[in-house]
Amino acid sequence: MPSPVPVATRPINKPTVGRNNYQPFGFREEVLPKGWNKDGSRPLPCDIHASHDVGIQVRDGSTLYCDIYHPTDTTKPVPAILAWSPFGKKFNGISMLKVLPWGLGIPQGVISGLEKFEGPDPAEFVPRGFAIINVDARGAGDSDGAVGIMGTQEAEDGYDVIEAVAKMPWCNGNVGLAGNSHLAIVQWFIAALQPPSLKAIAPWEACGDLYREQFVRGGIFDAGLFDLIIDHNIQGHEGVEDFHEMYRRYPYANSAYWKDKRPDLSKISIPAYITASHTSFVHTMGSLRGWLQTKSSDKWLRLCPWQEWYDMWNCPESAADLASFFDRYLNGTDNGWEKTPRVRTTMLRFNQDPLYNIAEEDYPIPRTEYRKMYFHPEGHLSDEVPSAVSSVSYNSEKYQDCASFTHTFASRTRLAGIPKAVVYMSCPDFHDLDVYVLVRKLDAQGKALLNLNIPWSSVAKFGVSPDSVDSISPREKNNLMFHVGSLGILRASRRAIDPTRSLHENYPFHPHDRDEYITPGEIVKLEIGIWAMGVEYEAGESVRVEVHGNSPLLRGEFKEDGEFQKLASHGTHVLHLGGEYSSHIVLPFV
Repeated sequence: MPSPVPVATRPINKPTVGRNNYQPFGFREEVLPKGWNKDGSRPLPCDIHASHDVGIQVRDGSTLYCDIYHPTDTTKPVPAILAWSPFGKKFNGISMLKVLPWGLGIPQGVISGLEKFEGPDPAEFVPRGFAIINVDARGAGDSDGAVGIMGTQEAEDGYDVIEAVAKMPWCNGNVGLAGNSHLAIVQWFIAALQPPSLKAIAPWEACGDLYREQFVRGGIFDAGLFDLIIDHNIQGHEGVEDFHEMYRRYPYANSAYWKDKRPDLSKISIPAYITASHTSFVHTMGSLRGWLQTKSSDKWLRLCPWQEWYDMWNCPESAADLASFFDRYLNGTDNGWEKTPRVRTTMLRFNQDPLYNIAEEDYPIPRTEYRKMYFHPEGHLSDEVPSAVSSVSYNSEKYQDCASFTHTFASRTRLAGIPKAVVYMSCPDFHDLDVYVLVRKLDAQGKALLNLNIPWSSVAKFGVSPDSVDSISPREKNNLMFHVGSLGILRASRRAIDPTRSLHENYPFHPHDRDEYITPGEIVKLEIGIWAMGVEYEAGESVRVEVHGNSPLLRGEFKEDGEFQKLASHGTHVLHLGGEYSSHIVLPFV
């Protein structure tokens, strides 16, 4: 079923041999022998049967194409693990690593090249007795149509492909979904339709609401990430969904268009292995909402310490985990998977590697103590309300200008869970304001830290260490590689809350169904859910809460004072403190 409204598209590059490692189109079959590799990729550990450009017709008559990798012994049917996206079918994972800083810490020879970008590597899973199916979604590569992102159409396409794969002679009839980012997000949509042959999902970093978590987070439109993906990863014969134009047509989340971009997680009841991280700037809260709202009695959550591609491709224990999960639910093997802790969390430490695989009984962690920490005009955080009414201000248009408040810990402390800021704001210069609340870690000398999202040891040969962060170039010092801290975002005109739909008491649900502009100088209360954090502080280290008028995240090679995105912030922002305007943050102590 197509989108409930007509969808605008924008042009994309035609498939060209070599671009994003696109290969000449045409069905063919071959056996790739043990030891096969290409351009220094990982040699295959066994023979793999490869079927290229297999066409599958979906319900509206369109044909989608996929590559299929399965064991050469076809006497024993095997389950299929499906990887779904518009990013290409092969050789585009390994090519992406070549353009990333330090190769993302993944050495040459770790992945085979048969992997789809952000998908599981056939060299890892075919030897374990699975088939890997890399699908070009509608409109991608040589698949029919235009590229549409999520929603009912992509879900129905996924349903139909799953059922077709399950009937293939080499398949045992059981299919799973795997992969991260787009490959994970789409799992929510497909699984909610309940295709009979889909027996388990493993969404690795999956936002769950394209409006609130990716394109219009906090009410602020930003399609920069997807524009980058279009330029580098997507090609096809027609076009791709134009989110700029669709937001212009449908600025509110209650439109039929955006409702179709939010899956009904309550309809998912099959086993799920959900991976999230504290360091993603797109996926964290969607993954956690998946954990809280899917109805499966067999579900697991792992808050991962590493950047998602590093975790998927370069962590043997993660691959073994995933294989064990699928072996249990696609093969029915009694392998003890159920003994795996239902929740495993991570504590980031920023200036050293994180602590991870910390077993917990649930998430949010039940023993969490939520403490209000009030902002004081001297710049400190305290559990005491300020004795007098006051205010502080900052230039809302200047990058990194902010109001900040710090608390130093006397002993080792962990903050783990979902924080919330309650701020009283005014702006004498404009009728709206964007507010960004960032929770940072400071070392014992008061220096603000960055968390490297891969192990420090993986970049040591490049001369990168916790002490050298300040000298790293802007290109390397980006939000993919480094985590600044957990962030909450809200545009004042979108401050309305529907408490009946809030995910958690600290994570209010904003309906984004209207604009409520303020009068210049008017003081308004903003409740801002901050994305989940897990940070350990040593004695003498500090937490600093910063309130900004524009994004405080790393900007790479953007000029600091150049236009980064369209702002509703203009001039001075005033943050009010004390009395009836006691701005504060709620922090999760464990």
